[in-house]
Amino acid sequence: MIARSEAESERYRRFGEEIDAIRDRVATRIGVEDVTYVRRLNRFSRAMEVIGRLLIHVSPEPVTFGLGVVALWVHKQLQSTEIGHTALHGAYDRLPGAEGFQSKRFRWDTPIDEESWRYAHNVRHHGNTNVYGRDPDVNYGLVRLTEQSPYAEEHRWQLPFALGIVFPFFAFVINTHVTGLSEILLGEDRPLFLLPDRSKATRRAALKKALRKYVPYYLYNFVLFPALAGPMFWKVLLGNVLAELLRDVYSACTIFCGHVGHDVKSYPEGTRPQGRGEWYAMQVEASNDFEVSRPVSVLCGALDRQIEHHLFPTLPPQRLREIAPEVRAACERWGVEYKTDSWGRTLKKALTHIAALGRAGGVGEIIREMA
Repeated sequence: MIARSEAESERYRRFGEEIDAIRDRVATRIGVEDVTYVRRLNRFSRAMEVIGRLLIHVSPEPVTFGLGVVALWVHKQLQSTEIGHTALHGAYDRLPGAEGFQSKRFRWDTPIDEESWRYAHNVRHHGNTNVYGRDPDVNYGLVRLTEQSPYAEEHRWQLPFALGIVFPFFAFVINTHVTGLSEILLGEDRPLFLLPDRSKATRRAALKKALRKYVPYYLYNFVLFPALAGPMFWKVLLGNVLAELLRDVYSACTIFCGHVGHDVKSYPEGTRPQGRGEWYAMQVEASNDFEVSRPVSVLCGALDRQIEHHLFPTLPPQRLREIAPEVRAACERWGVEYKTDSWGRTLKKALTHIAALGRAGGVGEIIREMA
C-alpha cells in the first residue's frame, strides 16, 4: 500500500463516487433489450456458421471459398468475443430469457476450457490487473509484458515468438495458459501464477482440463468436417484452418492492445488499492481503449472499450459502448489518465513495448532510440 495525502485520497473518493453513479445509472437499463440483442446475435452467428461451412464444402472456385472462410470466421469471432467472453463474465446470469448464456452453463466455440478461463481471467486477472505476482496475464509464457517481470535471456526473441506463435495460435496458447499447462511445460525454474504446485496430481488435472477442450474442438473442426468432404478433404481442412487463423490473429490484436504499452501502468507485487476509487483508477490506468467503427467493435467483443470493461466486467457490451463518454469525462475531471487512440497506433504501441521489454535495457532504451 502507498501512503496518500488527504487531498489525493479525497480525489480518489470523489472519482469513485462518480464511477459508482455511472454504474448505478446503467444498471437500471439492463434487461430485455440486452437479452434480445445476444439471442439475435447468436442466431446470426449460427447462420454464419452454416453458410460458411456450406460454401467451403461446395465452393467450385476461390471467390465462394473465400466467402465461406469469412462467414465461418465471423461465427467464430462472435462466439469467442461479443457472445462468449461476455457470457462467461456473467453479464446475463440474472436476466430472464438468457438461461443459455449463463456463465456456468455457457459453452463457447473455442478450444479454451471455460472453468479454467473464468478463474484465471475473471478472478485473477480482473482482480489484480497488471499486478506482478497476482495477475497471470502479466506473462504469457515466454512473453514479458511488464517491467515488473524479471528479464531473462529468452525474452530477446519474444516479439517474433508473439507474432509467429502466440498470434496465429492464440486460442490454443490461451488454453495452455489458463489451465496452467504452460507453467508445467516451461519447466521447474519458472514461477507459478495459477497452479498451486507441480505435483503429479496437479499436472494431471491441468492436462485433463486442457484436453477436454482441445480434443472435441479440433476433432470437430479439423477431422469431422473435412472427412465429410471425401476427396475434397484438403480444401475443407484449409477453409477451417484459415477461419481459425483469422479468429486467432484478430483476437490477439484485440487482446494485446488491452494492457500493454509504455504508458500503461503496471504494479509491483503486493500492491493494494486504498479504497474503491483508487481501485477504479488502477483499472483505468492499466488499460487502453481504441477507436473503431461499431461493426468492428462488435467483432472485438467491445474490448475496444477495455477501460470500461475493467471498471464493470459484467456489463453487456452495448452498455460499455454507451457509458464510454461518461467514463472518459469523469477521468478527465479527476485527473485519472484515460488512454485511447486508433486501433493501429494502439497495436503499434503494444508491439513496440513488447520489443522494448525483450531488451536487457528495457523500455527506456528503445524509447530513447525512437526520440
